[in-house]
Amino acid sequence: MTLTPTRELMQAAAERRIGVGAFNVIHLETAEALVAGAERAGLPVVLQISENCVKYHGGLEPLALATMAVARKARVPVAVHLDHAKDEELARQAVDLGFGSVMFDGAHLDYSENTAVTSRIARYAHVRGVYVEAELGKVGGKDGAHTPGVRTDPGEATSFVEETGVDALAVAVGSSHAMTDRTATLDLALIRQLHEALAVPLVLHGSSGVPDDEILGAIRAGMTKINISTHLNGIFTRAIRGYLDENPKVVDSRKYVGVARNALIPETGRLLTLFNSLD
Repeated sequence: MTLTPTRELMQAAAERRIGVGAFNVIHLETAEALVAGAERAGLPVVLQISENCVKYHGGLEPLALATMAVARKARVPVAVHLDHAKDEELARQAVDLGFGSVMFDGAHLDYSENTAVTSRIARYAHVRGVYVEAELGKVGGKDGAHTPGVRTDPGEATSFVEETGVDALAVAVGSSHAMTDRTATLDLALIRQLHEALAVPLVLHGSSGVPDDEILGAIRAGMTKINISTHLNGIFTRAIRGYLDENPKVVDSRKYVGVARNALIPETGRLLTLFNSLD
């Protein structure tokens, strides 16, 4: 296989009414584990790099190039996506680096400004063949920057998609970012309304806090892209903590990071298989 355009994965999943997993890359070992899990399941995956992750690494290019190199060697289709970019220039940089898609998060802006900036990014990306995701209606979490309980209005969403020309829309339907327990309840009726109203695929952010049955319900109702980060980060971290507890004298970081990398593989494959199980 080779690096796959996000558009191909999204269109195939939307047509089959299944979910495509989009999992966040934190460092190289995460990318390796996510691809290994996708290969184990024999299913495609979207690797996401967030703006927060870019800030942690001090820039986009090094991690982006490494992630795309891992994707190119994969035995299954792998797309690379920029997640939650609030910086317009960062979105352009990801397009120029060869990402398959970018997500501009203008949910903190008022409607008119969100529309204007998202439209500029969409025009820039589409000329270069890059898929664009946007957000309307704040998803909960993020240290209070978003208000839990906010819901995306189907009429406003329809206007936003038409005005901006985006290819996919992240919607607020009851999930919340950075949840460490899987207890969120989704507004499945709203997902159905949004799916019927919009001609573009829907994206569920904050899926780490959503139980399996709720995710399956969301996919049945019309959700396509399922974003997960915190849940997988927890598995990675617990594996490191357990190894260090059992091996307090270890100093070679490859030993405990390698254990954590391996711990991510089965859950990655399980989630991808789950999202694909409605076909």
